[in-house]
Formats: sequence, C-alpha cells, structure tokens
Amino acid sequence: MDFELTKEQREIQKAVRDFVKGEFKKDVIEDLVEKHEYPVAIWKKAADLGFIGIHFPEEYSGQGLHVMENILVAEELCRGDSSVGACLMLADFASEIVLHFGSEEQKKKWLPKVAEGEVLSCGAFTEPDHGSDITRMDTVAVKDGNEWVINGTKIFITNGGPLAGFYSVLCQTDPDASPPHRGQSLILVEADRPGVGTMDVGRKMGIQLMHTAEVTFKDVRVPLDNLIGKENRGFYQVLEFFDESRILIAAQGLGTAQGAFDRALAYVKEREQFGKKIAQFQVTQHKLAEMATKIELARLMTYKAAWNFDQGRIDPKLTSMAKMFAARTAVEVCDEAIQLLGGYGYIADYEVERFYRDAKITELYEGTKEIQKNTIASAVIGKLK
Repeated sequence: MDFELTKEQREIQKAVRDFVKGEFKKDVIEDLVEKHEYPVAIWKKAADLGFIGIHFPEEYSGQGLHVMENILVAEELCRGDSSVGACLMLADFASEIVLHFGSEEQKKKWLPKVAEGEVLSCGAFTEPDHGSDITRMDTVAVKDGNEWVINGTKIFITNGGPLAGFYSVLCQTDPDASPPHRGQSLILVEADRPGVGTMDVGRKMGIQLMHTAEVTFKDVRVPLDNLIGKENRGFYQVLEFFDESRILIAAQGLGTAQGAFDRALAYVKEREQFGKKIAQFQVTQHKLAEMATKIELARLMTYKAAWNFDQGRIDPKLTSMAKMFAARTAVEVCDEAIQLLGGYGYIADYEVERFYRDAKITELYEGTKEIQKNTIASAVIGKLK
C-alpha cells in the first residue's frame, strides 16, 4: 500500500499552488465578492493552464488524467480561496455525464468548449417539489417526430445562467414506468434553445460568486440525438455520476478546511495576548491539533475514494463516507478558525468567515449529509430478509 503521490501528481499540486499564488489576489477577490461576480478572468486562465477538465482525454482538450488528479486540483484551488476555488473546480460540473455516457458527437462538440473555458456545463436534476428525491421527475420529455419536447422546472442548478453552454437534464420519458425512475432519461439541452429560461435563485449564504439558477423548460425542442446514453436509463447514469462527483465535493470540503486552518495558524503565530503568542497557549494548541487531525482524516478518505474510483470500482459507501466526513470537517474546522481569530474572525477582511459560509454548502449539494448516511447505512446493513 503506497501513500505517496506520484511525481506527476506532486507537480500538478505545485502548478496549482503557483497559479493560486499568482492569480488569487486578495483585492481582486474582495471586489468580486462585493459585486457577487463570477471570476471570469481567473476561470479563463485556469482553463488555459489545463486545470479545467484535467480528467478529460486529450482528444477533448483534457490532459488524459484521472479523478485523483482532478481532486488534487480542486483541493488546492479551494485551499487558495473557498469562493473562487469552488467556481473553478465546478466549471465542468456534470460534464462527466457526457464524458461517460454521451455520443462521440456530443463529446467532440461540448467537452473541448468546457475544458478550454468557453462555456460552463450544468447538471439539471433537482426539482422544486422533490429536492433530494430524484426518483420522481415532473420534468417530462415527449417524442414528437424526430425531436424531444421538454417541459418542466429545475432548481438550484450550479452554473445555470449567462455562462452555461448546455444542461444535462433528467426527464421522465416513460410516464407509465413503475417505479417511475425506471422511465427517466438524460437529455442534452443547449442553453440557447428557444424555451429555456433561467432566473438566479437570489443571494446565498455562501458560494456567492457561483451562478445558481432556477431553469425552466417550456416546449423546448431538441433532436432525438440529444439523448445522453440509453433511453430510460438516466436515473442510473446520474447515480454513477454522483459516485464521482461526491469525491469532488469531498475535495472542496477538504481544501476549504485546509485554507481556513492555514489562515488561523498564521494568525495565532503572530497575534499576542497576555504577553505571549496565542499559539503558545495550550488551549490553542489543542484546537490546532484537533483541526489538523480532522483534516488529515478527511484527506485520507477523499484520496482513497478517488484512488478506488480510478481503479474502476464503484463504491457508493466509500464515496458517501468521504463526502460526508470531509464536508463536516470543513464546517467544524472553519468554525474553530473563527474562534481562534476571535472578533477578527467575524470580519470579512480576515476571510475565515467567508470560508465558513462557503463550507456549509458541501453538506447540502450532491446529496445532503442525511442522504449520505442513508447510502452508507444501506451498504452496511445490506438486504434484510
């Protein structure tokens, strides 16, 4: 069992750290945060350096690497800044659906555009009335000649809006299927199709730079060839995608936790109280010890989940464990980071309050922590007689 990263993986880490050091300027990020603007210029530069879609094959403008390398990039980006990092690591969100299940034509048309920073990709699964329950879809797609006609509404769609290139939409295509999820399909809908509408969900607690939208489909017509994968297999394709995306969100939580820890550590080594550095107090040292231990545990689980996936093994239990634990670690470490900074931790200029707000989303999207517990428990208990 080898716990060492390869030389190439260490070089990728260094390259991302150098990028973060050069491009994540505090004054620029503060301006973006103040205006709630997507970091377009930084996103474009990240794409130019190959950090977007690093796990795509080279023929689709990727680097032919794997999930492990992708999550290393995500970790370092979010460590550098929780808000900008989240935007960049999710710029290719749900593109894996096209990568793994799409036709060659779909891959050639869309994956290079995502990797090269021309468009953002979106997965449109969640609906207003169903939330975490994707076994039921009110969004329907009906065949009409050589086209699909799509009607419905999706909510909380990451990247939805002005920079989106396409949506991978989970639709009910067989209304008579029992149970209903056996009649669901994934259909690629170009963002500029007539009948596609978007509306920003409004101010959010965290990830305020990221576009999050309600997306409506009103008599949207797309060719039958826009079907992704097999008809009526969309639900199962989404589940397989979640096994990969949960690892990415675990990396987001991990990087966010590490970034908050870095800032807290730097502060307590400089700040003095009662005539000595805060870092010299045992209570501070114990907090740091617990934070560092949680981060290391989260890193081990996240890396193992990524490595396991790259071996061709789909293990929902492991990916759910990694996502659940890394997300909880992010929230707890960011909370302690604020506590260590005291009143300064509550002030925006010291950043940890924003890391804290950005951390919470990792316990919500890609399946809430309760959904992860359901998945883990199901695997542990097995089928009951």
